Amino acid sequence: MTVTPEMEQMLISVLKKTAELYGLEPQSEVSVVLADDQYIQALNREYRGKDTPTDVLSFALNEGDEPEIFEGPDEQLLGDIIISLETAKRQAEEYEHSVEREIAFLTVHGMLHLLGYDHIQEEDRLEMRQEEEAVLSSLGITRER
Repeated sequence: MTVTPEMEQMLISVLKKTAELYGLEPQSEVSVVLADDQYIQALNREYRGKDTPTDVLSFALNEGDEPEIFEGPDEQLLGDIIISLETAKRQAEEYEHSVEREIAFLTVHGMLHLLGYDHIQEEDRLEMRQEEEAVLSSLGITRER
């Protein structure tokens, strides 16, 4: 699957809107990797013990006690989001919406994980879904798009 300039711009818009809505500093930094199923499966196996592809993985940099860096850059490093484009495409077909909408959703989902949200408990899953939809709808990204 080819990543278009429009997809890149959409990703940047989603990241910026999420940062704005959650009050992140302008110097906040996150990396996004658009991968294939083979790559994300290897990460999922190594870090989660699940030998299967998944749609998105997030690796937060602030999960533990991080050493303070003196006289370093003022950036707030949030972490990494890895999205499988192959899985995103399959899920978009399954949910009957565009691949762009699915990638936007997965980007927000990954960002929320970096911000401390989780979905292990049903109550948390519902809260996270509400937050995801709020970010997407603020950008005019609906299930039809």
